[in-house]
Amino acid sequence: MPTAPAHSPSAPDPSGAPSAHPPLVLEGIRKSFGANQALRSVDLKLARGELLAVLGANGCGKSTLLRCAIRLIDPDSGSSRLLGRDLASLNGKDLRHARREAAVVFQQIALVKNATAFDNVCFGALGRMPLVRSFTSRSFPVEVRERAAFALQRVGMLDKAWQLAGTLSGGQAQRVAIARAYCQQASVILADEPVSALDPRAAEEVLALLADLAHNDGLAVLAVLHQPDLALGHADRVVGMRLGEVAFDRVPGDVSGEQLSDLYAHLHEA
Repeated sequence: MPTAPAHSPSAPDPSGAPSAHPPLVLEGIRKSFGANQALRSVDLKLARGELLAVLGANGCGKSTLLRCAIRLIDPDSGSSRLLGRDLASLNGKDLRHARREAAVVFQQIALVKNATAFDNVCFGALGRMPLVRSFTSRSFPVEVRERAAFALQRVGMLDKAWQLAGTLSGGQAQRVAIARAYCQQASVILADEPVSALDPRAAEEVLALLADLAHNDGLAVLAVLHQPDLALGHADRVVGMRLGEVAFDRVPGDVSGEQLSDLYAHLHEA
């Protein structure tokens, strides 16, 4: 097993000017699919060291917002700035390079099932190295292998490094997916329903891990969730979305039960 580096691979680069910019700033994001207005001029700012939870009913636009944030889909209008770079002004190689600063953890845990947990985490470095060196973890430079080992250790999965990803439990697999995002050396983690397929205990552990990465590693984490209790228990800020708009943006202690109920009220309206 490669040894872990002495310091976190996600530590800010002391010489990097991008650290002066907020990790993610969204302004006036609009997106429609035909007649359906999924997002209606949404503004959002994500800070370093913060876990921000976005709550709302199915169809409220929260997952669309996450995808527009890094142009996995293009918004109709508005701007998304990732470490100060306006993604709307970038294309091709420049856009891919800018998006390295954001790692996405999906609801469907997209691991290579017949590869080991360690290999899957190494794949997080693909965007920062030539393709010829990316076929297996043995092709990766020593520093990438060390960073992958550290990432697995950071999420409590180092003992499962050589286990095939397809044999891991749901909670273990999602931890490996987070380790892969960590190995990417991104400044921002965007988690789209990361616990929806997990049992309550595993969901609690994954949210606690995301909060820990934000608070202790200085990452900016945005998590789209369906579970208000997890958001209130772990997030630093909670954004509620309703019908494509931000209904509230508050610290957990200031979110009322009535505000949470209002997010889902339209589902019961005639």
